[in-house]
Amino acid sequence: MAEKVTDNTLLGELLKRPGAMQILRQFQLPCLSCPMAALEMGVLKIGDVARMYGIDLSGLLKELNKEESETKKE
Repeated sequence: MAEKVTDNTLLGELLKRPGAMQILRQFQLPCLSCPMAALEMGVLKIGDVARMYGIDLSGLLKELNKEESETKKE
């Protein structure tokens, strides 16, 4: 069972989860295609990235955890 997504979840771990990429795009997370981010996926935390770009962290975490629970039901 995957752990709950928190502001300390690494971006690299998050991208392994089903549906996470789509949610990150909905919240317009710019780092997904950034060449530098690709090098730092193992150290970038979703909370830090969200704060850096003014993304609604609370809403993002809610959607990511909602997606995780819906995936488990299937």
